[in-house]
Amino acid sequence: MAEETGGLVIDPMHQFQIAPLFGEGREIGLFTVTNQTLWLGIAVLVIALLMILGSSGRALVPGRLQSIGELLYSFIHDMVEDVTGHEGAKFFPYLMVLFTLIVTSNLLGLIPGSFAPTSHIAMTATLALIVFLGVTLVGFYKKGIGFLGMFWVSSAPLVLRPILALIEVISYFVRPLSHSIRLGGNIMAGHAVMKVFAGFAGVMGVASVVPIAAIAAIYGLELLVAVVQAYVFTILTCVYLRDAVGEAHH
Repeated sequence: MAEETGGLVIDPMHQFQIAPLFGEGREIGLFTVTNQTLWLGIAVLVIALLMILGSSGRALVPGRLQSIGELLYSFIHDMVEDVTGHEGAKFFPYLMVLFTLIVTSNLLGLIPGSFAPTSHIAMTATLALIVFLGVTLVGFYKKGIGFLGMFWVSSAPLVLRPILALIEVISYFVRPLSHSIRLGGNIMAGHAVMKVFAGFAGVMGVASVVPIAAIAAIYGLELLVAVVQAYVFTILTCVYLRDAVGEAHH
């Protein structure tokens, strides 16, 4: 935010710029350490500390960290088993890692001065593509060519089946796009809105109490969004996985 030529200029997108940690202005290469990799590393460290410290005591009466770890474990395990069934529950470790990585990255991104890795399509698209390729490979491994049966709606009239099959195929290949944009778009939008209100708060003097109150309200909403979007990403992964390991419902 700055004043230029007498006008108020707010740049809510500057906070999403990926920059190298060392050597300002240098070109970002494949192995360049950036603010995004830093906060991803912090997220991994936070998760490791939570799980290691939380499970190290193995107390019958759990402490705070152990309670958080056990609650998180049981919540994700129950969700995976309920949605994917017994076969899908075998993939619980991956889904546990997926949820904890996303929710921790989302929450860390709400710390003032931090960086939200999940606001970038580079991360969300990578996660979505891993899910898409993983589900497809598991589907062919489990069912062979029968996996393609999910595209054939046998309960529909015969004349409509080819059209519905084409729609099913298109929707299947659109999954990574919708999966990634939903997460990245929601995280980016919330942070951008808070930045805009923060810009107004900096120049409104006494009246800044209004945008500050708005920021507080949006921040509370973003805490909820951070958790909900991690849950949505994970449960959609469970639904996709059910297609690969479960029985066809067409």
